[in-house]
Amino acid sequence: MSIKEQLMADMKEAMKAKDDGKLALNVIRMARAHIKQAEIDSGHADFDDDQVLAILRKEMKQRKETLAEIENSGRDDLVAETKAEMSVLEKYLPPEMSEDDIRAVVKDVIQSLGAEQKNMGSAMKAVMAKLKGQADGKVINQIVRELLS
Repeated sequence: MSIKEQLMADMKEAMKAKDDGKLALNVIRMARAHIKQAEIDSGHADFDDDQVLAILRKEMKQRKETLAEIENSGRDDLVAETKAEMSVLEKYLPPEMSEDDIRAVVKDVIQSLGAEQKNMGSAMKAVMAKLKGQADGKVINQIVRELLS
């Protein structure tokens, strides 16, 4: 079952759950709307799972940034709601790699680069290509900086 089909099935379940599934229903509807809009914008009729995952990761990233901003505001209701939205989205995303696993991949990539390519740009490009979507870019950037210095 594709991710889009899973979203549709989960949306139907959330509708049947009435009040209990209201938050999940809203998050799934928003995600489906963003997927549909991206399909229209790109001119493609149907996105594959990789393209859908990219959109869901973007949604998750926006919520993480929102959470960072509102945690200091004292609005516990918004913090709880944002965390609940993130937990709904996490069901559709593959688990992120641990920091130790990322560090091992970064070390391998840096060692495989030539001496003239051991700079931040080349290393980040190679690591991001290898870890496409499996890890947060900020974590990768931090580890690459640490290992190159």
